[in-house]
Amino acid sequence: MKVAVAMSGGVDSSVAAALLKEAGYEVTGITMRTTDDRRAETDAADIAERLGIAHQVIDLREVFREKIIDYFCGEYGRGRTPNPCVLCNRNIKFGAMREEAAKTGAEMFATGHYARIEENSRGRYILKKGRDRNRDQSYFLCRLTQEQLSHTLFPAGEMTKDEVRKKAAELGLPAATRPESQEICFIPDNDHAAFVARYAAETGRPGPIINDEGRTLGRHAGLARYTVGQRKGLGIAAAEPLYVTDIEPASNTVVVGTKEKIYDTELIANNINWIAIEAPGRPIPVKAKIRYRHEEVEATVEPRGDSTVYVKFSLPQAAITPGQTVVFYDGDKMLGGGTIVKRGR
Repeated sequence: MKVAVAMSGGVDSSVAAALLKEAGYEVTGITMRTTDDRRAETDAADIAERLGIAHQVIDLREVFREKIIDYFCGEYGRGRTPNPCVLCNRNIKFGAMREEAAKTGAEMFATGHYARIEENSRGRYILKKGRDRNRDQSYFLCRLTQEQLSHTLFPAGEMTKDEVRKKAAELGLPAATRPESQEICFIPDNDHAAFVARYAAETGRPGPIINDEGRTLGRHAGLARYTVGQRKGLGIAAAEPLYVTDIEPASNTVVVGTKEKIYDTELIANNINWIAIEAPGRPIPVKAKIRYRHEEVEATVEPRGDSTVYVKFSLPQAAITPGQTVVFYDGDKMLGGGTIVKRGR
């Protein structure tokens, strides 16, 4: 069986390709070109050569700009804090990239994600957490469809990060000791605000910082530099620590308040994608997380129609942020997830 492996030059995708080759697949490494930076392409091509597999580059700059960069900048312009990786996985990596790979005869598509896929007795594909709970990346895959999951392999899903690095070292791959990137792939210097301001000038305009009573406390340096829950970098003096509680793009205003003001027990989310189950017709109990590194907490999800849900948490959650992703679990199984619209009802 032919399989295309998304290769970035990193250790996870490199080992994924090696494992599939050892398992007897006909493996081709593919790297998507999303910017003018060619380093990932060079690294991936070198590793493919070491592994003795074919390698190709797929130019996705145009669709990536349209689907991801424009979305990313637009969300900041709307006073939201986006998670581009979630949308990129659905539309680009497991979307446009996999479709291009399929044209070359690849029957399956693989990545180095720490997640697992199982097919249940009814033929539904279930997305599960990776065995390494500290590296589990199922959160970023919550928008994948049944069709996408049916053609996907996660060879590293049953391994820990240490096991992956050990395997890479045994294979003599330079990626074995390469540090992991903590950056968004299209913002290599990690300066989100400067990047967004180049594409959406309105997000770089200074404006007022006010408290919840409407009193002006200072000036902000552009909405793209702020997110709900932020404390550092506000540049205002106060008797007690203040946090961003809201961002109002219509008036170009940042609202701040005391720590208790960033907590809430409710949110509304839309664009919900259900994976392990059909869209429920009644409230269901789940474990939910509102950010990748956020601890799961018991919650109830109540469908509101049109791919929208109301979520009620058992405990107050800090910095529920519009634009971010909320994901629902039942043990190891991911039930689904979507985009946070607002906190509260």
